[in-house]
Amino acid sequence: MTDTAQTLVQQMTVPEMISQLKHDAPAIPRLGGVPPSYNWWNEGLHGGAARSGTATVFPPQAIALASLFDPDLLFSIAQVISTEQRAKYNLYNQEHDHDIYKGLTVWSPNINIFRDPPRWGGRGQETFGGEDPYLTSRLAVSFIQGLQGSEDILKTASCVKHLAAHSGPEPERHSFNAVVSEKDLNETYLPAFKAAVQEAGGVDAVMGAYSALNGGEPCCGSPTLIKQLLRDTWGGFKGMYISDCWAIRDFHLNHKVTRNEEESAALALHSGCDLNCGCSYRSLEKAFQKGYVTMEEIRTATQRVFNTRFRLGGMFDEQTPYDNLGLAHIDSEEHAQLALEASRRSLVLLKNASILPPSTGRRQEALQSSDRMPIAEESCGGATTTEHLPATLRSSKESVRLQGGTRYGSTIAKDLPLPRSALNVGEGR
Repeated sequence: MTDTAQTLVQQMTVPEMISQLKHDAPAIPRLGGVPPSYNWWNEGLHGGAARSGTATVFPPQAIALASLFDPDLLFSIAQVISTEQRAKYNLYNQEHDHDIYKGLTVWSPNINIFRDPPRWGGRGQETFGGEDPYLTSRLAVSFIQGLQGSEDILKTASCVKHLAAHSGPEPERHSFNAVVSEKDLNETYLPAFKAAVQEAGGVDAVMGAYSALNGGEPCCGSPTLIKQLLRDTWGGFKGMYISDCWAIRDFHLNHKVTRNEEESAALALHSGCDLNCGCSYRSLEKAFQKGYVTMEEIRTATQRVFNTRFRLGGMFDEQTPYDNLGLAHIDSEEHAQLALEASRRSLVLLKNASILPPSTGRRQEALQSSDRMPIAEESCGGATTTEHLPATLRSSKESVRLQGGTRYGSTIAKDLPLPRSALNVGEGR
């Protein structure tokens, strides 16, 4: 793949190469539309392709999947996610639709360690493993293997995130400096990333955090993390390093380590960040003209980007092992049954407040219907709004099926109507 990518990249001018280093990469007309346009931004923490329509969605958050303590089941779940993502890609590609959330690069799993939620808040519910480095690393490897498959052509390309020591205070993430001892960094925050890079056949990409680490190097512009740790210490990681979305502008707006967008883009590229989710790399051409970055740095990043595109196959309409996947493989009954099994097994009783054992002769109310019932919006962390997301809740006597869609965000939805018709326990009840 490397030689093929190198051949293509050598035909590109500097502006053309730079255009391929943003998440919304355009086609290159001068080369006959090859490569075609591609949007790198897609998610898949606990369900594939849900942002682009119907899809199977697994328990309400990734951390619920971690509570399974079952790498084999998580591998099966990731296989479903990659199957549905590849099927959707095939369908959208037939329509020449290469928009956001429709590609094969899945920015999952989130393997940050999440501790002290009441104090930090944030989106730690998106993590696999919560506070346990070992569990997180085992689940990460299984999930990556399920996403990427075992063929020479990747089924989808996994990206682990967010390196490193993320899941701090959410409101301050764009300026936060995580101060972590060397011991805690190596024993707590890095093991899962190391396993992702060295095992699982090698994860395709790593995404950096918004925050800085130990004194001011922003994680998306950190030669210590990217060059020294990933590419040298851990045995020569060959994949992409991706910025979190609009993290590079934080260099000058919030971290204050650069003065403007040109310097921020140059710092990121020089540090080894290949792909920019956001728009800061639009200033790389000016940075190149001013001598902030070299032709070789631009070419190296572009070649890494195209290594992934060639590993995914299909860029030149060549056949792949996944071309038969289509509509029948999306939100299928088989996938729904796996989601139901995962939902049942993910339940954790955090506190027994006179719930168990159930009292005899006393009716336990699971859901109460009214014409207007406030419900909590689900923070899906990358697998949100779909056309059809049934969530099945079962008790020993009956099943309540709640038909509806989830909504993006982690706030509480007030006075959101839930009609009586949405609740159905069967037999007209």
